[in-house]
Amino acid sequence: MNKFMIGVLIGMGIISNAIAIEQKLPEPDKQGGMPLMQALSERQSIKSFSAKEVDDKTLSNILWAAYGVNRSGGLRTIPTAMNQKDLDVFVAKKDGIWQYNANDHKLVLINKENILPIFATQDYMKNAPIVLIYTGSKDGDYASMHAGSAYQNVGLYAASRGMASVVRGYFDKDEVAKALKLPNSKNVIISQAIGWED
Repeated sequence: MNKFMIGVLIGMGIISNAIAIEQKLPEPDKQGGMPLMQALSERQSIKSFSAKEVDDKTLSNILWAAYGVNRSGGLRTIPTAMNQKDLDVFVAKKDGIWQYNANDHKLVLINKENILPIFATQDYMKNAPIVLIYTGSKDGDYASMHAGSAYQNVGLYAASRGMASVVRGYFDKDEVAKALKLPNSKNVIISQAIGWED
């Protein structure tokens, strides 16, 4: 079922949020791309987003770079201290908030609300088509470190594709946590806007 049809059915009340709505992502492209040293040279915070949507294949690549499974045993594209997978990655888009399920490389709809305006605390954010939200355990020692590794991977991917990306903490984290339906044991660590450069 395509995303448009899901949106229509939710809007009509035929599908409720109680039913898990999932979107399988295309396989990420794990070959080729810009050489690492060149991507490091190109990496920068870019705060100029066009309104162009990010296609599913590119989103698949972004999420796999951030926190995807790259080896057997569910091991990730980032180092995880003591193999603690205490990081969660959410995607805020116009059609709602989606949680990335790395093991199955899919998105699960958490909330059909468009929360992108919460992040528009600065003018350059008004066109950002996607915001990644990194969350983790309040009690864990490593979630923030894992978030930093994930957003660095995404920043390098953005540089390799000529995309705009910026890491941001200037937004209402409590409001976002509520929209994500986070349990009290977890909190919002940081966000990262990504899209095509204007």
